[in-house]
Amino acid sequence: MKNTVALSQISFSNAVTNYYPEILTDEALEFISALHEKFNASRLALLKRREEQQKVFDQGKFPEFPRETVAIRNAEWTAGAIPSDLQDRRVEITGPVDRKMIINALNSGAKTFMADLEDSTAPSWDNVIKGQQNLLDANKKTISLVDEARGKSYQLNEKTAVLLVRPRGLHLNERNLLFDNEEASGSLVDFGLYVIHNTRVLLEDNTAPYFYLPKLEHYLEARWWNEVFTFAEEYLAVPIGTFKATVLVETITASFQLDEIIYELKDHIVGLNCGRWDYIFSYIKKFRNHENFVVPNRDQVGMDAPFMDAYSKLVIQRCHKRNILAIGGMAAQIPIKNDLEANQAALDKVKKDKEREVKNGHDGTWVAHPALVAIAMDVFNEHMPTSNQLDVKRDDVTVSEQDLVAIPQGTITEAGVRKNINVGILYTEAWLRGHGAVALYNLMEDAATAEISRTQVWQWLKNEVTLENGKVFNLDYYQDLLDDEIEKILKEVGEQSMVHSKFPLAIELFNNSIRAQEFVEFLTLPAYQYI
Repeated sequence: MKNTVALSQISFSNAVTNYYPEILTDEALEFISALHEKFNASRLALLKRREEQQKVFDQGKFPEFPRETVAIRNAEWTAGAIPSDLQDRRVEITGPVDRKMIINALNSGAKTFMADLEDSTAPSWDNVIKGQQNLLDANKKTISLVDEARGKSYQLNEKTAVLLVRPRGLHLNERNLLFDNEEASGSLVDFGLYVIHNTRVLLEDNTAPYFYLPKLEHYLEARWWNEVFTFAEEYLAVPIGTFKATVLVETITASFQLDEIIYELKDHIVGLNCGRWDYIFSYIKKFRNHENFVVPNRDQVGMDAPFMDAYSKLVIQRCHKRNILAIGGMAAQIPIKNDLEANQAALDKVKKDKEREVKNGHDGTWVAHPALVAIAMDVFNEHMPTSNQLDVKRDDVTVSEQDLVAIPQGTITEAGVRKNINVGILYTEAWLRGHGAVALYNLMEDAATAEISRTQVWQWLKNEVTLENGKVFNLDYYQDLLDDEIEKILKEVGEQSMVHSKFPLAIELFNNSIRAQEFVEFLTLPAYQYI
């Protein structure tokens, strides 16, 4: 089903200097234009729906299991078949779409690699389009890299991980590509370019385009994606159900609609994933205006927090009832060089986290660094001798609406505030320079973890919480801590380097978001115009 679109309707922003003719072919632009024409208006309507839902939460309400879909939740049905190369996903590695990362991740020994065009990729024009070229080269098995400075070369091993791609979320535009002067959807650009260039290549290799879908907030958004998949399959003349998706459950509202999301995507879905960091961000963000709703230091909110434990077990139960996989969350730790004791403590933490997941019934887990693949693999090999745990139905699990929103207990400390300010600024600066995944304080930070830091500071300041030291966290106190942390960064970076960095802008953006009366939904939205 071909829709010929006049290429004259397509334009580029003034910032574009490289038009990447190998990727932005006439065929590709026509396809993205067709996607835009059919789906962009409904995407914008879904985003408007999110705004209306927030107004309900702002009145002190919490999500509910949808009353109109009781029949779907109670009925006996299952999703479509899982392809053979996605049956065993015990360890997945994630990371951005730069060339070196793709090669190292595919060679890491993990079962799958999620190439991320979203939270761990700063969406500059070059990053986005070069990323598509890198993905195509990876699927053609021609990808390689020579690092002359280090005297190293990189190429694919004979056996590699299965590739999945995460396009940008529905809230993100692609401002550099316009259709009749309307900005394109980042979701549709990323998805469209990938399938138009890779579908035939993958089918000839007895596999197919596989995706991770981020930040869904409602089953109607899952329906939108299902319609996008079906349209693209018909356009490319491949069978319905060729494309497969795993949905990241990384918003608090999605956990109230697990069966519904699976149902809407049932021809295409193969799993759900516990996107824990975005989930915490969403939890704080959605209920930010509730009276006395305060979440403790980010470091204290782990998978053992009751609301996180409930969410994880509910995902396993609903996935296995519908015969799809339940993938666990990210271990953000990275190896700590030159400190054996600290490194061992970090690895022990990873191991404990993965043991909890596999014993709960998860079918796989995420790591952010190749050095953690073996640790996670050993844990899952020990406790999961089969390809997955679809037979572990977790009928013992009962999760109420209240369980999913139970406020975690803990403390708010000055050290916690300082860390959030420091990490928020450091990450934002790196993002503005084009780096979406940044190693900070022995953790791999991406947009999700940075958003937690920023949102917590805003929420604590709005509530003028009393810190563990007895001091009230007000605007003056925040400014003192901000000044201190900026001074620390200045000493670390050096005054000369500071001038040529993105720190002045990062500090301005971070500070503006903290002081804003109305919460800024995503820090990356105001920052996007600067990359």
